[in-house]
Amino acid sequence: MKKRLVAALLLVLIAALVLHSYAKAKRSAWNVIKNPETVQMLKGFVAAKKAQAYADTNGVPPEIRAMFKYAERGDWQALSNSVSELKERISYWDSLGYGMPRSNDYRGAVEDLISEVAKKVGSPLPWDYWAPPRLKGTAGETIKEVYGALDAFVTGDEKYSTEFGREIIDSIPAGSIYFGGSDPGRFIVTTMCKSQPDGNPLFTLGQNSLDDKTCRDYLRSMYGGKIYIPTEADWEKCLKDSLAEIEARRQVSNELVYGLRGPLAKILFDKNPANDFFVEEGFPIEWMYSHLEPHGLIFKINRQPLSELSDEIIQRDRAYWRKSLVPKIGGWLTNETSLAAIAGFAKKVFSQHDLEGFTGDARFVQNEYAGRMFSRERAAIAGLYAWRASHSTNDSEKQRMTREADFAFRQAWALCPYLPEAEYRYVNFLLAQNRFAHAMLVAETTAGLPQVKNDEFTLQLPAQLKQWQKDNPPKPGN
Repeated sequence: MKKRLVAALLLVLIAALVLHSYAKAKRSAWNVIKNPETVQMLKGFVAAKKAQAYADTNGVPPEIRAMFKYAERGDWQALSNSVSELKERISYWDSLGYGMPRSNDYRGAVEDLISEVAKKVGSPLPWDYWAPPRLKGTAGETIKEVYGALDAFVTGDEKYSTEFGREIIDSIPAGSIYFGGSDPGRFIVTTMCKSQPDGNPLFTLGQNSLDDKTCRDYLRSMYGGKIYIPTEADWEKCLKDSLAEIEARRQVSNELVYGLRGPLAKILFDKNPANDFFVEEGFPIEWMYSHLEPHGLIFKINRQPLSELSDEIIQRDRAYWRKSLVPKIGGWLTNETSLAAIAGFAKKVFSQHDLEGFTGDARFVQNEYAGRMFSRERAAIAGLYAWRASHSTNDSEKQRMTREADFAFRQAWALCPYLPEAEYRYVNFLLAQNRFAHAMLVAETTAGLPQVKNDEFTLQLPAQLKQWQKDNPPKPGN
C-alpha cells in the first residue's frame, strides 16, 4: 500500500513537471511568434549578438551571460525580469553614492583616501567588487539590443514590427547612416539589418549613443575604419563649446538639456560627407530641423538646409500616411475630419473597446506597442511642420505649414490617443494657435482613457490647462 502511494505521488510529480515544462515551452517567444522566418531571424540575431559580446576582451558579467541563455531559449519573461532586476540594482547602487565626490562627509573622505591608494598600487576599488554590472560596453549594448528585439516581436505585434522595420530599411540607400531615436526605431532596424556589426545595409546608431563614451567605443569597435565616429577630443570640444554657450546665454538651451548629442551628431554628419543620413527622431535636435524632410516613417537629413518643403514633398508625405493609416484605423480620417470626431473615435475604440463599424485592424488598435510606434513617427513629422510654421517669416508659408502640422498631429493622435508625445506636442501646438478649447478637448479625452490611469502628468494636464488659462486670460480683441 505504502509503495503504491509513493509510486502514485511520483507519477503526480512527474506529470506536474511535464505540464510545467509544456506550459513554459508554449510561452516561449519561439512559439508565441507565428512566422517561422521571424523566429529564425531573431534566433540568428541573438546568436550574432552573443558572439559579439563574448569576443570582446572585457568579458561578459555572469548576469548578462544568464540573460543570453534566456534569450537563446526564447524565455522572454525570464529575460525581461532579469533586465528589470538589474536596472533596479544599478539604480539602488547609484543611490548609495559610492565613488561620488562629497564635501564634509566622513565616508566620502575615507573613500577618497582608499581611491588614491588604489590608484597608486593599481588595484581595483573595493566597492567595485560589489557593484552590479552596467548595461554598457559591448556586453551591455548587445544584450540591450537582444532585449529590444524580443520586446518588439513579443510585446509588439510581429506583423507591425516587421512592417515598421521593412519600411525603413527598404527606403534607405545602402551605406547610409541611420539614427534610431526610439526603442523601436533603434532595435527593430538593428535586428532586421542583414548584419548590423558590418553596417550591412546600413550603419545604425542610437540617437543617444554619441553622448556616452562606452557607446562610442562600441560603435567604433563595429564601424571604425568604415565611417567616422566622434572621438574623445570631439566630445571634449563639444563640452567646452556648450559650456561657453551656456555662459554667454546665461541659460541652458533646450538642445543642451539633451547633453552633447546634437553637437556630436553634427560632427558625425560633417565628417562623413559621402554617406546619406536618415533619422528616426527620439528627441528634437535643433540644427537638424532646417535639413529635414519627411521620408516615409522617418526623416532624410539633407546636406544643405531647405528654404521650404516643396508641394511635392508635402503631397508625397500625405499620400504615404494616408496609405499607412487606412489598413490600421480605417479610411475615415481626412483633412475635413473634426477634432471632436477624432475624440469620439478615441473614446469608442480605445476606452469602450467598441469595434462596431470599425474598418481598420483590431490587432493594431489592441496592441499598445504598435500604436505607440507609428503614432510617434507621425507626431515627429507634425513637429517638423510646426517648427517650420513658427520659423517662417512668410504668412502664406506659415499658414501652409500650420495646416500640415495640424493634420499630421490629428493623424498621430488618432493612431494612438494615449501616446504622451502625440498628446503633449499637439496640445502645445494648439495653445500656440490660441485654440484653447481644442487643447482642452485633446487633454480631457486622453485623460479619460484607461491606458493612462497610472500617468499622473497626463491625468493632471486638464487641470494644468485650466490654471494656465486663468493665469493667461485672452487679450482684448482676441
